[in-house]
Amino acid sequence: MSRKRKKKKYSGIVYSTDPDFQYHSDADSQQETLPPEQQDLRVSLDRRHRKGKEVTLVAGFVGKDEDLKDLGKEIKTKMGVGGSVKSGELLIQGDLRNEVLEFLKGKGYKVKKAGG
Repeated sequence: MSRKRKKKKYSGIVYSTDPDFQYHSDADSQQETLPPEQQDLRVSLDRRHRKGKEVTLVAGFVGKDEDLKDLGKEIKTKMGVGGSVKSGELLIQGDLRNEVLEFLKGKGYKVKKAGG
């Protein structure tokens, strides 16, 4: 029987004698989203851990998760496919590297093909 453990919010701090101590975690402060001209995105094809199915992977986005989700929704709607956002990367179902590359270039992003 497996139990899921909750990730502790205050990892590393056990006790502080300072009465004015304020704990600041990395999760509290998200990075501001860079404008498209300053983004350096990589578009690649991935098959690992997906039972042989191909996924177009967009990595390198710097910014808030909500902005990445909005970009993902826009791409998925334009291409007519499914996908998701996981751990700061955008996953698009199928081999759509060229289409995604052209779409992102049209939006003003600095994009390169990565991988083979």
